[in-house]
Amino acid sequence: MTTTRPFGDTGMDITPLGLGTWVIAGQGWEYSWGATEDAESIAAIRHAVDRGLNWLDTAPAYGLGHAETLVGKALADIPDSERPYIFTKTGLIWEDGDDRQGPPRRIMRPEAVRAELEASLRRLRVEQVDLLQVHWPDTGAVFVYQEDGEVSAEATPLEEYWQVMADLKKEGKVRAIGLSNHDAAQLEIAESIAHVDAIQPPFSAINRGAAPEIAWARAHDTGVIVYSPLHSGLLSGAFTADRVLAADDWRSRTADFTTALPANLALVDAIRPIAARHGVSVAEVVLAWTTSWSGITGAIVGARNPGQIDGWADAGTLTLTAADLDEIATAITTTGAGTGPVRP
Repeated sequence: MTTTRPFGDTGMDITPLGLGTWVIAGQGWEYSWGATEDAESIAAIRHAVDRGLNWLDTAPAYGLGHAETLVGKALADIPDSERPYIFTKTGLIWEDGDDRQGPPRRIMRPEAVRAELEASLRRLRVEQVDLLQVHWPDTGAVFVYQEDGEVSAEATPLEEYWQVMADLKKEGKVRAIGLSNHDAAQLEIAESIAHVDAIQPPFSAINRGAAPEIAWARAHDTGVIVYSPLHSGLLSGAFTADRVLAADDWRSRTADFTTALPANLALVDAIRPIAARHGVSVAEVVLAWTTSWSGITGAIVGARNPGQIDGWADAGTLTLTAADLDEIATAITTTGAGTGPVRP
């Protein structure tokens, strides 16, 4: 894959797809995808680079730093001229006394941000990360995935933590700064303090709720990388109604993989004829659909091994026709899968 797109006004040009590392972070933490093999994970990272993907998305929260450690090991022997951009995050923290197998806290205190970044730099074996993103708005409270948790009186205001991010950029610790999971009103506040270089919302054919934030980014020359474009594997074409998820797989506790599963799989089935016409996988059609949205620069896709990457890496060069997009929009409407606008 050689096609790239300008990543907002960061000066970086990125491929339409990048490798996400949440899935390879191993088990023993709250939002694990289950057991993984480090050797396979490292091989997957190197294979992504070999296939031309020029950016990786990671976070210290993934496996209590394990994902970042694997990225550092995988890239250690790759020449600087061939290394991908490294995007990481800050703000999900297990503090002293917390159960590290339980949920982290959403914390953006200045000293915590700086300490977390220094730890990330050590694990990643770099002196600068290309993009540092705030994982979630600070609540000072226990993190609850996909839900609004309580807000503690100790929560750091957006104006304060975004200034810290801007300071880190000025100091050269990070090349660009971004906000993940922040709404358009929050983005507007942050922009008044320092330019929002990038945003990272969830977006897929099932979860289309971030359309307002993507439109905001387009109007402000802000790059957009979306996460969960395959909706945590549900839109890959490989997930089936009779598949039983392990108890330590966080997906087993979400509605999309339980009560909403029939509608979601009906959408996948409706996409299969489109994939067949193009001679590609369902995953590639779904990813091409996602990256065809105006304003989206790239999509983060996870993989446990090199073979999984081969199943979707060519989606960055697939162009869907107007008829394809109409067919997918009709399928979304007919099945009732997810919420939000149905067509790019």
